[in-house]
Amino acid sequence: MGTESIYGDHLPELEAVKKRLLAEIDTLRKNVKQKYGMDPVEHCLARIKSEESMREKCRRRGLPETTESALTEIHDAVGIRVVTSFISDVYLVRDYLASLPDCRVVEEKDYIRHAKPNGYRSYHMILLVDNHVYAEIQLRTISQDTWASLEHHLKYKKTLNQDTNLIVQELKRCADELASTDVSMQTIRDAIFQIQKDEDR
Repeated sequence: MGTESIYGDHLPELEAVKKRLLAEIDTLRKNVKQKYGMDPVEHCLARIKSEESMREKCRRRGLPETTESALTEIHDAVGIRVVTSFISDVYLVRDYLASLPDCRVVEEKDYIRHAKPNGYRSYHMILLVDNHVYAEIQLRTISQDTWASLEHHLKYKKTLNQDTNLIVQELKRCADELASTDVSMQTIRDAIFQIQKDEDR
């Protein structure tokens, strides 16, 4: 007989919260597209953390491998990543999710305004949905997502024995260059919006 799920009988609840948040993001996308003619979200990914990953995280944090640990001590059983075109859209999605009824922001980390030392940029928030299910939301631009994905694929920390300082510096430089591009693209979009507004007057 297989091992009982670390989520107990709560998987349907986790799935329901995942679907609800995706539906809410979809609603925002439709509303913004209707109003401004452009979709603020490039793409969206969602998952329920696998049994193996959740058990491994419990072990790493010195927690018992129980349903209580998985659902109350660890807050990313439900995970959603939203990738936007522009920086302002990150905060648009953040504000929308924070304003939803029965959703409470319990933690936020703004790695866009305060990048990690390695250059990583993203906006993380933990939502408590319906007062009993936690969901981790990661919001980032296409540039930030590309950098994070490539940095993850390199796996340089595990494979290289020699000093990795040069690699770390280069990755940070790339992250900073992409961040600069994000700011420039935001400025261009804002200028286009302003021209359109002026023409509509």
